[in-house]
Amino acid sequence: MDSKTFVYTTYIRATPEQVWRALTDPALTERYWGVRLESDWTQESPLAWTQAGVTVAGPEQIVLAAVPGRRLAYTWHTFTERWAESVGLGEDVRAAIAAERRSSVTFTIEPLNGQVKLTVTHDFDPAGRVYALCEDGWPTVLSSLKSLLETGEPLPAP
Repeated sequence: MDSKTFVYTTYIRATPEQVWRALTDPALTERYWGVRLESDWTQESPLAWTQAGVTVAGPEQIVLAAVPGRRLAYTWHTFTERWAESVGLGEDVRAAIAAERRSSVTFTIEPLNGQVKLTVTHDFDPAGRVYALCEDGWPTVLSSLKSLLETGEPLPAP
C-alpha cells in the first residue's frame, strides 16, 4: 500500500456553485477554515496558503484539477519553518512532515435532491505523520463550511 486516505462526505443545503465559491473564494475559506487560499483555480496554477499571518507557496503547491461546481483538487501546502512557528509546531515535527511525500486533497461536488453531496478525499504518505495531524481537522473544517453556507455563519473556532 503506497497511500493512506482520509475520506469524508457531508450533505449541504446549497447549490454546487455556492459550494465551489466557498472552496475557492479566499475571504470565505478564511471565515470557515482560518486559511486563506488564493489561486486563479485553473489546473497547474500555483496556490498560496495563508494561515496565522504566514503565506506559504512553492512550485509543488498547485491546483491539480478545477471543474467549477464539480471537482477541485490541489496539493497540500509546504511545511516551512515560519509556518510551523506561526501555528506552534515544533521543528522536529515540521522537519519530519516536510520530508514526507506531498499529500493532495480532492473535493467532489455532486448535486443531490436540492442539496450538495460534498466528498473530501485527502491522500497521504502512509508512513508519515501528516495524516494524524489532519484527520481530526477535516470534520471541523467541513462542519464550519456547512454551517456557513446554511446559516451565514461559520462555527466558532475551537
